[in-house]
Amino acid sequence: MAASRTQRPTGRGPAAGPGRGGTVGWREAAPAPIVLLTGPEDYLAARAMDAIRSTARAAAPDLEVTRLDAGSYAGGELLLAASPSLFGERKLVEVHGLESMSEEFLKDGLAYAASPDQDVVLVLRHAGGTRGKKLLDAVRASGAPVIDCQPLKKDSDKASFVAAEFKGSGRRIERDAIEALVAAVGSSLAELAAACAQLTLDASAAIDVATVEKYYGGRVEATAFKVADAALAGDRARALSAFRHALETGVDPVPMVAAIASKLRTLARVAGARGSAQAVARDLGMQPWLVEQAQRDIRGWTPQSLATAIRAIAEADAEVKGLARDPAYAVERALGIVASAARAR
Repeated sequence: MAASRTQRPTGRGPAAGPGRGGTVGWREAAPAPIVLLTGPEDYLAARAMDAIRSTARAAAPDLEVTRLDAGSYAGGELLLAASPSLFGERKLVEVHGLESMSEEFLKDGLAYAASPDQDVVLVLRHAGGTRGKKLLDAVRASGAPVIDCQPLKKDSDKASFVAAEFKGSGRRIERDAIEALVAAVGSSLAELAAACAQLTLDASAAIDVATVEKYYGGRVEATAFKVADAALAGDRARALSAFRHALETGVDPVPMVAAIASKLRTLARVAGARGSAQAVARDLGMQPWLVEQAQRDIRGWTPQSLATAIRAIAEADAEVKGLARDPAYAVERALGIVASAARAR
């Protein structure tokens, strides 16, 4: 079946891409005869898909776009979608749901991958799992570009994402503002990207911590960031004030304690490392600027005072999850211990 398709000259249509296979970063997504998007992070896959579609349409304004669902696929649909148009329009075929592909799609996909039309762009989206492994292996073996769309779990990766978003828009954001933004909206990559876009459009000057606070200071993570900074600076009154204000606005103590614990763990990791910020960042998988800040924050802390602070927050974490009758009091007590430990440095 694959051999019966009419082949148009390579390189005239939207399929003419960078000419390289293997793993490609999602920001480098470009049209190619076959592009494979793998991994569970739908937002990154959507961004890559949008980039491919935009580039293909810029090269061929009359681009014909067809979307197929591999799960409900009927035999022959792929070959029909990729067949030459009577009017010569370029073609982009987007196939979603490969993780639940039908046997018919597996069969047709393997046939097409063996001899893809060089003037058609076929984008395959597989969100994870073992279903269709034979097809994925065949696509990889063909040298087609593969874009790995994995969730960004580390704050350092999210910080790099934010920095790249602002660099791409030509806007400047300060290092501390990046950390504040990740702390405020970093739980969802889509929300983080939307926050970057909003700040790019609305902020008139370079984005600093005050700008982030203005837009996102009410978020749970941002409030926890403020509480943690005050406690770690030894300012018990400011930490308690920020925490009580958060409670009055309906913030749950559980995610706040988790965020404070995360900041303390970062300090502990950096405290036990030796070398330059760049070397420590490389060893720990963190951003150099984040290591530099932690190195500043940890100055004067002793292993004993840091252990006291970590223990207090760990106990508070257990108490707000059911061990205490008054979770708010448990957190306030822990913040007092942390602030006292900070002052005793």
